[in-house]
Amino acid sequence: MGNPRRLVLLLAVATLLSACATGPKYETVSDSFPPVGAGMGRMFFYRPAVFFGDGVQPNIKLNGIVVGASQPGGFFFVDRAPGDYEILTSTEVDEKLSLTLNEAQERYVKMSIQMGFLVGRVIPTLVDPAVGLQELKGLSYTGDRVLK
Repeated sequence: MGNPRRLVLLLAVATLLSACATGPKYETVSDSFPPVGAGMGRMFFYRPAVFFGDGVQPNIKLNGIVVGASQPGGFFFVDRAPGDYEILTSTEVDEKLSLTLNEAQERYVKMSIQMGFLVGRVIPTLVDPAVGLQELKGLSYTGDRVLK
């Protein structure tokens, strides 16, 4: 029989690798993003990969509608009309962020994992565009739009 510690380590590594986002990297697809349409704004949602919490991947709701999932190492974007929006993730508790989107504006929402009582919590935070653009580098596109 094999070494039990080695088996546990291999299973842990396999779990971590399978939980991270896959897809083309930001640097590869950013030039193919369609322009923001007239009368619209764009929201980027992203989650840097960290050592823990990869299995916690709640849906991201925008005004009650699921627009994607919080996947470690991944990002996506949605275009919406200007207005007020509530972003919600839910694990053992609901975590919310309210923001206003203006026409032709790009907003960046970072999803950060924090330890909870039973499971991790994914906290949405609005970040400065310069910070958001920098943190998107190296992340994988997980959106449902086909980018060429």
